[in-house]
Amino acid sequence: MASKILIADDDLLLRTLMEHKLVASGLDVVIAADGSEALEVAARERPDVIVLDAMMPVSDGFEVLRTLKSDPALRAIPVIMLTARRREDDIVGALRLGAADYITKPFMPEELVARIDRLLATKAA
Repeated sequence: MASKILIADDDLLLRTLMEHKLVASGLDVVIAADGSEALEVAARERPDVIVLDAMMPVSDGFEVLRTLKSDPALRAIPVIMLTARRREDDIVGALRLGAADYITKPFMPEELVARIDRLLATKAA
């Protein structure tokens, strides 16, 4: 059974690009277009990894991360922040909130796949 990845990003083009790349790598993908939807999909689908944008409508990625990490049923899901926010306090803040990784946009799709694979391997061990 393929691992399930939740992509939470409000940019349709970027979501589509990531979805195609991850599916081509043998992963199942579920999508959310805003922070509120990301929380709903995470609770319903229980993905193996979440790729989370910081700047989204309804709830931003930092609020979503905080909520995920405070929920006993969801806190163990690794979260990769994928965002254009590259200030040190954003990166350190996300890692302190519990993000497993932080990638800044623009990014290399192969790097995202490699980082997801690393998290999946760590989770399986």
